[in-house]
Amino acid sequence: MDSSTIFFGTIICSYILGSLPFGLWVGLIWKGVDIRTLGSKNIGATNVLRILGPGPGITVFILDTLKGAVFIWIYKWLIPHAPFSDIAIIGVTAIIGHTFSAFLKFKGGKGVATTLGFMIGLNPIVAACGFGSWLIVVLVTRYVSLASLVAGVILPIAFCFFSNNANEQMWTVSIFILIAIFVTIKHKANIQRLIAGTEPKFGKKTEESEENQQ
Repeated sequence: MDSSTIFFGTIICSYILGSLPFGLWVGLIWKGVDIRTLGSKNIGATNVLRILGPGPGITVFILDTLKGAVFIWIYKWLIPHAPFSDIAIIGVTAIIGHTFSAFLKFKGGKGVATTLGFMIGLNPIVAACGFGSWLIVVLVTRYVSLASLVAGVILPIAFCFFSNNANEQMWTVSIFILIAIFVTIKHKANIQRLIAGTEPKFGKKTEESEENQQ
């Protein structure tokens, strides 16, 4: 099997993995609820955590993060000296799968956890910087949406700082500019609520979460 066949096969597999709606499935299996009908109606880990609690929320976060990393790791193992551009495209494909899931009529989550996984596959140190910035903003402000937007800015800056390869920097900055624009669009409602002062804070229980924990 030649490298081009492996590459295109990996892209398809990465999209399929990215499309798996773990948030929906965990909600149905763990609590018997459709998370798309509760809270923000998003299948991501934040909504699952807020509505169903830490167990389901952390599970979804881990699974959604792995979406962005698994096939990067596999491709690196199959093609040890793979072009950086190939690896980047595979990671982006997983993010596209998560946000435009074939299992949800091409709807999905906001792609934040999967983007973290993508970055873990590319550069774990940079991923740690992104997650660290996200965590700091959450702890200080308790706004997950604001933390996600800040992390989207920090990631390409950190990558440029920790990578000396100009080609990798060019690819990463270009990709993350697009991802930052996309994440901002997906967080449009959150941004409007942040401006209005009505955005729910992390750890604040909603009526739905209280009902589902009874």
